[in-house]
Amino acid sequence: MTNDQKDPLFVLVKSLSKSEKRQFKVYVGRLGVNSDSKFLALFNHLDKNESLNEELIVSKGIVTKLQISNLKAHLYKQILISLRLSPLHQNIRSQIREQLDFATILYHKGLYKQSLKILDKAKTLAKENEEHNIAYEIVELEKIIETQYITRSINTRADELTLEAKALSMKNVLTSKLSNLSLQLYGLMLKSGYVRNDKEHKEITTYFESKLPKYEWELLGFREKLWLYKAHLWYSFIVQDFLACYKYSKKWVDLFYENPHMIILNPVFFLRGNHYLLESLFLIQDKTQLMVRLSRFEKTIVSADFPKDDNIEVLSFQFVYNNKLNVHFLEGTFDAGEYLVDEIINGISAYKNRLDDHHIMVLYYKIACLYFGMANHKKCIEYLTKIISNKSLKMREDLMCFSRVLSLVSHYEAGMDYHLETQLKETYRFLIKMDELHEVQKEMIKFLKNLGEIFPHQIKDEFRKLHKTLKQYENHPYEKRAFLYLDILSWLESNIEGRPVAEIIKEKSKKLLR
Repeated sequence: MTNDQKDPLFVLVKSLSKSEKRQFKVYVGRLGVNSDSKFLALFNHLDKNESLNEELIVSKGIVTKLQISNLKAHLYKQILISLRLSPLHQNIRSQIREQLDFATILYHKGLYKQSLKILDKAKTLAKENEEHNIAYEIVELEKIIETQYITRSINTRADELTLEAKALSMKNVLTSKLSNLSLQLYGLMLKSGYVRNDKEHKEITTYFESKLPKYEWELLGFREKLWLYKAHLWYSFIVQDFLACYKYSKKWVDLFYENPHMIILNPVFFLRGNHYLLESLFLIQDKTQLMVRLSRFEKTIVSADFPKDDNIEVLSFQFVYNNKLNVHFLEGTFDAGEYLVDEIINGISAYKNRLDDHHIMVLYYKIACLYFGMANHKKCIEYLTKIISNKSLKMREDLMCFSRVLSLVSHYEAGMDYHLETQLKETYRFLIKMDELHEVQKEMIKFLKNLGEIFPHQIKDEFRKLHKTLKQYENHPYEKRAFLYLDILSWLESNIEGRPVAEIIKEKSKKLLR
């Protein structure tokens, strides 16, 4: 039995839309000899079944046990060829690549003039859309052809191509350096989260400044600016400069709106830029702009001219629901946001083959926070347990830390404190092992650990003491991260004043608008 959820062929077949399946069958049936082919029989079997059982495939006589591996590989390749031919998967980039392939075929046939004519048109299209990598490939092929196709202008042509290749190469090198820096910073963010002290702040700043390539602003095109903004954004996130996060994510999004044709060509970058802008607005607690930008974002992605494919659908789901939850967190309208839970769970189920564990766990944590705000602590614990028990989660260690701290608080609030001592020890060991123990976490664990020794009439005084201690960290450059994951201060105030935490947050939200 094959693990069907991880088998590439099974996952690919199940990801196909009705039109893509129809396209594949038309593609296969273009020659009568293929109508009864084994790979089409295998395709039809996988399409109709909800699991991949190789023994069943063999028993049906579709293929022998020795042949099944090769047949699966052949079917996989044929599906990809069919998808490449589909109009749904055609874009400027694939059109340029296709023209380059045509020109290469003509070159190998010795039809140099025809090849150069196609290359010239493809190069113009590539430059117009800032596809500098493929434009460089085109120029390199032009150089090869020009050495064999002698014209009267060969000297001038040689100089032109040399200068063109040099300019494109410089652009590609700069783009590569910026994209490398952006990717490395993103990896650091996922692995370690925010900086925790002056030493780490200095290290990441030195790293960022040393890796940031020199450039002349007036020579930067769309792609160079995009990667430059990305690199600055990730640096700003890591050092917790959330105003700078807003600044660079806004520049990122505005760059697309200033070049609307790039939205169609690079929809994923457009989606991500909007997500980081919305996330930044949440972090600086600008609820008004968050709602305005979220509304504009939703209208854009459902518009008729916005690209549609599976990847865009999954990313749109993640980003829209993450930020819809954020709106309710800022407003304190937790009850009003509960309807989102079923929609998110249904989405996770629908996209389970295309959503990674990291993004699923982030959604679970936010759902847990929603239930915590509703004072439904058992539901909160249910979703936190999904995160804590996930042994395969390697990224976002900070998410794991705060899941455990929130779980402790929720168990206390739910009156489920009979295993609290064991949980405290496990959480403490976990945090120390991960070198993730912050002052806020230390104070929280110390407080919960001493709860069993506090008399009921003393509890409010203890809440007040903890609130006073934690309040000093609210705007601390390295400790404030704790308040981004869990509004501990509002929780303490709700216990001190005997009011729901949602009510406290709503009042704070109204004050922010004044």
